[in-house]
Amino acid sequence: MELSIIIPVFKVEKTLRRCVNSITSQSYTGYEIILVDDGSPDRCGKICDELAEEDNRIRVIHRENGGLSAARNTGTDAARGKYITFVDSDDTIAPGTLGELMSILGKHPEYDILEYPAAIFHGSPQERLLMPRERTYHGDMPLYWHGNEAYTHAYAWNKIYRRHLFDGIMFPEGKVFEDVWTIPLLLERAETIATTCRGMYFYHANAGGITANAGGRELLMLLEAHLGILERPGMFSERYYMHVVNIQLDVYRMTGEVLLPRRGIGLKELVRLGPAAFLKGLTIKISDVRTLCRIHKAIKNLL
Repeated sequence: MELSIIIPVFKVEKTLRRCVNSITSQSYTGYEIILVDDGSPDRCGKICDELAEEDNRIRVIHRENGGLSAARNTGTDAARGKYITFVDSDDTIAPGTLGELMSILGKHPEYDILEYPAAIFHGSPQERLLMPRERTYHGDMPLYWHGNEAYTHAYAWNKIYRRHLFDGIMFPEGKVFEDVWTIPLLLERAETIATTCRGMYFYHANAGGITANAGGRELLMLLEAHLGILERPGMFSERYYMHVVNIQLDVYRMTGEVLLPRRGIGLKELVRLGPAAFLKGLTIKISDVRTLCRIHKAIKNLL
């Protein structure tokens, strides 16, 4: 068994078959699908069992509801493959994707993580394409994180992982934006990270998802995850810091909380980031993060 595909399932009876069919219709067949029914109250559990009856490559695990992290952890523990990948149950992958990716891994067994393209908010007016360059990073997480701007797409899906990376690493249960908490741990453990422009993951727009409905509590968790990354050696850059500043601004507007500390910011780099980032960074440099938050909130309230 080369690849275990883990699909957490919860309240997706309208999209579950579409998701699974996008996998079972692939020309590549050396995989197992693990459907983790996370105590879904609708017909998802029954649909999972029906899908398993139709295809012996599909296994079903029924569990009490514990959230996305718990479902992924359950699937990871049950995985038999040399590699693991995750697909959300309302998403799909393009035809030929698995064959392309597994061919790359066959030629490059040294790759611990392989990231591939994704169409974000597929099928909506906001659709955008995440297209990584063909590149390999050898034991250099900071270069991948900053040079690839990986902090803007720290998703668990659209990546294939060597199974052993998850030994002792779990998605944090009880937290949202769990990918941002977990992916850096896997990246630190990986000796070789590769990105490719082959294959495609379709992240479908979901009006009921956490990304579309994140409030102050959820964004506070996202901010805390990024703060932990910023504190690691070699993980600071002005561009990444300003990305986190924007999250802090939303958190303050919704909760009044300020967690992001002021850091030394190079003005030359801020100029390269554009006028908006320059003004925000200059305000922090002259005053502090809380002052910027207050100004930003006041402007938002006037608009």
